[in-house]
Amino acid sequence: MERPQPDTMSQDLSEALKEATKEVHTQAENSEFMKNFQKGQVTEEGFKLMMASLYHVYKALEEEIERNKKSLVYVPLYFAEELHRRAALEQDMAFWYGPHWQEAIPYTQATKRYVRRLREVGRKEPELLVAHTYTRYLGDLSGGQVLKKIAQKALDLPSSGKGLAFFTFPKITSVTKFKQLYRSRMNTLEMTPEVRQRVIEEAKTSFLLNIQLFEELQKLLTGKAEDQSPSQAQGLRRRAGSWAQGLTPTETPRGKPQPSVLSQASLIRWVLMLSFLVATVAVGLYAM
Repeated sequence: MERPQPDTMSQDLSEALKEATKEVHTQAENSEFMKNFQKGQVTEEGFKLMMASLYHVYKALEEEIERNKKSLVYVPLYFAEELHRRAALEQDMAFWYGPHWQEAIPYTQATKRYVRRLREVGRKEPELLVAHTYTRYLGDLSGGQVLKKIAQKALDLPSSGKGLAFFTFPKITSVTKFKQLYRSRMNTLEMTPEVRQRVIEEAKTSFLLNIQLFEELQKLLTGKAEDQSPSQAQGLRRRAGSWAQGLTPTETPRGKPQPSVLSQASLIRWVLMLSFLVATVAVGLYAM
């Protein structure tokens, strides 16, 4: 473990966390999944995968918060009504996966690693929950609001906010003022230099866990696209081949077949049909 640095110790905890996580924060924002999201290139499947992962993460995080809500190392940061996301995510899961969503939602390997770490921290080192709530909740209150607008537009979601309850904080009237309050509470936490440094390192770990989650989601989406593309292309070749086999050879004036020569009309029909099939495949890939 790294020894506390003098400049870090002279800073408020909130400032020290912000400074220490700057690099991994940038890495998370620049992951392929998030860059595509920020460009509005988000599919329903990708969004559902992300939201399901967030449900598992917040379920674990908030169960561990409840376990430790009276602990001196966490009690100043207990804002269940204002911040907790599990109930909102349950609404979103019902919207995206239907009434039996608990049996339907995926649980990816990167998500499981993230959850395991939250469980470990909650049971063995609850003071490190500060790092996870900092990276998650303050991020949700900041960039999360931008992602909400992007998803609403890209997925053509209703203006009522259905499917996006996760991004809505009805108990917070001013995001700016609440974030200031939250940071000021963080700065009042009493920690030894060693515990403080562990919290800072855990905040980096939290970002890395998020990066791994985004990378896995991107691989899942890319893998499905690659799995479907060859089969679609093969299907195209089969259909085009079957159609071509059905062509009748043209006849010469003498009645002898010319199997390698198509009439002009047949050639036009063949080109039009092939163009239609290619366009169909292209539209299918774009809509994935």
